[in-house]
Amino acid sequence: MPKSRVEQFLLDVQKPSRYTGGEVGEIIKNKDQIDVRFAFCFPDIYDVGMSHLGMKILYSLTNQRENYWCERVFAPWTDMEEIMRREHILLYALESGDPVKEFDFIGFTLQYEMSYTNILNMLDLADVPIWQKDRGEQLAPLVIAGGPCACNPEPLADFFDLFILGEGEEVNLELMDLYKTMKEAGATRSEFLRQASQIEGIYVPSLYAVNYHEDGTVKEIISHDDAPAVIKKRVITDMSASYYPDQVVIPFLEPIHDRISVEVLRGCIRGCRFCQAGFLYRPFREKSAERICQQGIALCENSGYDELSLSSLSTSDHSQLEQILDQLLHYTEQSHVNLSLPSLRIDNFSKSVLEKITTIRKSGLTFAPEAGTQRLRDVINKNVTEEEVLRTCQIAFDGGYTTVKLYFMMGLPTETDEDIIGIAELAQKIVNLFYDMPDRAKGKLQISISTATFVPKPFTPFEFEPQASKEEILRKQKILKKAIKSKKIKTSMHISDVSQMEAVLARGDRRLCSVIYDAWKSGCHMDSWEEFFDAALWYAAFEKNNLSPEFYANRTRNYDEIMPWSHLDYLISRKFLIRENQKAHQAITTPPCRVQCSGCGANSCLGRACF
Repeated sequence: MPKSRVEQFLLDVQKPSRYTGGEVGEIIKNKDQIDVRFAFCFPDIYDVGMSHLGMKILYSLTNQRENYWCERVFAPWTDMEEIMRREHILLYALESGDPVKEFDFIGFTLQYEMSYTNILNMLDLADVPIWQKDRGEQLAPLVIAGGPCACNPEPLADFFDLFILGEGEEVNLELMDLYKTMKEAGATRSEFLRQASQIEGIYVPSLYAVNYHEDGTVKEIISHDDAPAVIKKRVITDMSASYYPDQVVIPFLEPIHDRISVEVLRGCIRGCRFCQAGFLYRPFREKSAERICQQGIALCENSGYDELSLSSLSTSDHSQLEQILDQLLHYTEQSHVNLSLPSLRIDNFSKSVLEKITTIRKSGLTFAPEAGTQRLRDVINKNVTEEEVLRTCQIAFDGGYTTVKLYFMMGLPTETDEDIIGIAELAQKIVNLFYDMPDRAKGKLQISISTATFVPKPFTPFEFEPQASKEEILRKQKILKKAIKSKKIKTSMHISDVSQMEAVLARGDRRLCSVIYDAWKSGCHMDSWEEFFDAALWYAAFEKNNLSPEFYANRTRNYDEIMPWSHLDYLISRKFLIRENQKAHQAITTPPCRVQCSGCGANSCLGRACF
């Protein structure tokens, strides 16, 4: 058992509790009574993965089946990896301590593109063949993946047996049920994959061939062996009736988000044209106020956490938000639990909401204007005015807040230098607002500006847009720094090499599999950690494969171009994306879904209108 061998080295690594298991809430089963074993792999370290809500849901849901066992697997930090390689210790699951290669399913969640080399590294540590074609006809282990980045799985297509598109609560169990049946019948890997491809939401890349034009763009995507020509994502239609755990594994060490979360809704009504999550998780579906309160209280009672987060893409858009807060605050005040709303919107942030969420403890507020001028906010369909930004800050300052964090992007379509200067000017107006208020203590205000480089993503109206070059982003960063005059304004900026690689992997095709493999072989992994990302190694991998990162990241894509993900259906129509892109270039906004349906197509899965 690899875990027992690791124990003798725990004092030689940082945070040894990452590797021990044994936490409160962990689920242990008798292996002799298990028909299907599922290793849920998060391709980053324990501290990051233990904050992931999807893992908590699917871990508990799968383990409700007595004969199925889901266990957790995380990437080791570099100190532990060095020991594991030196001592020939295989990657293992925390619950049983068994090698990952012994499981039926090795399932990865694809949360961000810069984790891709970690996936290869974990498979290698597990002694599982990295390339799908090298796994032969033995049925297990099957290497699968889901999560938001599965909307374009092509850069990873040659490594995985299958991908799960959309929401996994139902399809994961359907897949395991099929596996159990075919395993008992002695099926081969190929036989299972052909059958699995018939389940809605399952994409088996080996059943599809991709041909290219001479200019490198996709010519055609051809399915074979009766695989569907188009694969539609899975959607949970009733959030109130969907499964949600009432207890979770309590980590030994502090994860990056050290709190309990209850999911209040899925989808988003806003239609910000840059936001992939806002389109991937459509249609908009609310969980009832009663269910939210029941689940939130149960999680607090069973976990002992002192902070409860109402989680979603835009929690303040829940139609019963104040009713939810009223019900939960009765419990949280008595139990000394802090209630937080991490996804607040500037344009519907009210004084009454502020008063409710600060009853227990005040902390800094975070808002995302995204752009510094009204013209550019209209381009990206942010539907937020400068007056609303200032009004929101006024409410926050009146409520005793002195710390505000603002998120912006650089390199947005149609962006000019005036738009960059507008970021500094907006922040300065917020500073002036604070000090123009009566009885304001001098010197306490802190405005933090965080700017990220715009990354065009699939299934958004900006999937056609080029990303700004590294040189252009660096030039704009200098303009912003020069434009900031107040010491009360602090800035942080994302390094552009990482952003370019995100854009490449987000919109890439399956020719990038060889690039990712060569980058990993040359030493790339933990690429989402700034201290480990090595752009030179990535660029060398592109050169070795005669591919250009600029081809994927920095060119405009025509409306009639076949995208690498064109055979995947996330319920957002191409006509809608083109229409929204055209409106962006005219700086014309589209109202939120609750005001007027924009005809994106997502409501088709509900059999009714979204509202």
